[in-house]
Amino acid sequence: MSLGLIEELMDRAWPAPDREDTEGWVMRAAGGVTQRANSVWPREQARDEESAVRAATYWYRARRLPLIVQVFDDERSTGLNAVLDAQRFTRQSETLIMVRPGGSLPGAPRDGWPNDVEISDEPSEEWLRLWWSVDGRGGDTELEIARKILVSCPSVYALVRDNEGAPAAVGRLALVDGKGGIYCMATAAGHRRQGFGRRVLRALLEAGGHRGAAEFWLLVMASNTGAQALYEGAGFAEHGRYLYRQARPRRALSGC
Repeated sequence: MSLGLIEELMDRAWPAPDREDTEGWVMRAAGGVTQRANSVWPREQARDEESAVRAATYWYRARRLPLIVQVFDDERSTGLNAVLDAQRFTRQSETLIMVRPGGSLPGAPRDGWPNDVEISDEPSEEWLRLWWSVDGRGGDTELEIARKILVSCPSVYALVRDNEGAPAAVGRLALVDGKGGIYCMATAAGHRRQGFGRRVLRALLEAGGHRGAAEFWLLVMASNTGAQALYEGAGFAEHGRYLYRQARPRRALSGC
């Protein structure tokens, strides 16, 4: 898969409810729920990047959101980074894009893997609550926005329980144009380093294979070396990187 194609797949797998395509820059907003759904995707290089940044600033200001730009690590970002550097945009959340082909999974599954993983086409309340407890920011209102984002794309949801029946780990596979994207991998506190995440990943990959997914992609923080090792063990390899660049807040004038 080319990086450009993966960008398209990523955008469709996590669709923002409020969006506008302006001369190749896609503005996305979702009430501040996740950077991905509240950032500019510069799908094409702008003719005048300073003007594009200025227009994006007004678009997000109208929604009371900070300007965040998703910047991919390739040559087209050189000029954009220079503009953002001059305006002192921060650098946040460096992320690896990893891909793997379809086909058989490496290693033989242990007994009960992945047959003990619950698979569904909708996120259950238990699924949502576990994921949000690990990755969420906000309360029920923000969780409902996140749920709407999740179900806007055909997906498979996996949940595995511990020996007492409590949810231990979850994950999501977004299905887009015959390809699968791994999202929302989360393991509850107290259940980590026990193989629950590996079971969820294997179940999602197998479910994707049964549904015709020929290739897979996922996104993982560059700082999360443990998760990267898990994904490499499942046959994923780095294919690109991106980070988020956010405008610094302007200091408000004192009323005193």
